[in-house]
Amino acid sequence: QVQLVESGGGLVQPGGSLRLSCAASGFTFRDYAMSWVRQAPGKGLEWVSYISHLGASTYYADSVKGRFTISRNNAKNTLYLQLSGLKPEDTAIYSCAKARYSTTYPYDPVKYSDWGQGTQVTVSS
Repeated sequence: QVQLVESGGGLVQPGGSLRLSCAASGFTFRDYAMSWVRQAPGKGLEWVSYISHLGASTYYADSVKGRFTISRNNAKNTLYLQLSGLKPEDTAIYSCAKARYSTTYPYDPVKYSDWGQGTQVTVSS
């Protein structure tokens, strides 16, 4: 059974940083691409970042490019998202998502099979 468990969220001031983690289990983590998505209050799901199965390819939404960094440790079955230069508009629940393939871009929900419950990030002074 696939499990994706996010952690690392919290309350941070504008300009601050956080590192989110997604612990994966129930599948061969290194064989699948992963993405981070987020949902702000009252808004739809927004794709944030993508990483291919071995980490060779990464992509970012324009809204986070240059501020967020996605990475993965296949030995630890863990996906990361380093958030820096945080803005109030980054406030959202951040979730990791498992793709159905080793590489698949751009983000298409049909090409993803599982999402975690998410971790709350709140950016406020």
